[in-house]
Amino acid sequence: MKILVVCGHGLGSSFMVEMNAQEALKNLNAPSDVEVEHSDIMTASPEMADLFICGRDLEENAERLGNVLVLDNILDKNELEQKLEQELKKLNII
Repeated sequence: MKILVVCGHGLGSSFMVEMNAQEALKNLNAPSDVEVEHSDIMTASPEMADLFICGRDLEENAERLGNVLVLDNILDKNELEQKLEQELKKLNII
C-alpha cells in the first residue's frame, strides 16, 4: 500500500506530515510494506497512491485523487493517527 501526503508546494508541510504518518504507522503496528511519500497537490494523480492525505484547505482540490484522508489540523499527530487507524482498519490492513 502506498500513502501520498500532499500540500500546496510539496515541500515543508507535506514532508512533516509524511514523517508524522510514518511514526503513526509504527504506533499502529502497520505492515512494513505500507509506504509513505509526499508531493504537491498539482503533481499528484490517482495512480500515484492508494490513499492520499491532505489538510482541510486542499480538500476540494484533492477530491479528484480518490481515497483522501483530510486533516483538520496537519500539526495534530493524534488526529492523524486516529484517522489513519480508522482508514487502515476499513481497508483490512491492520
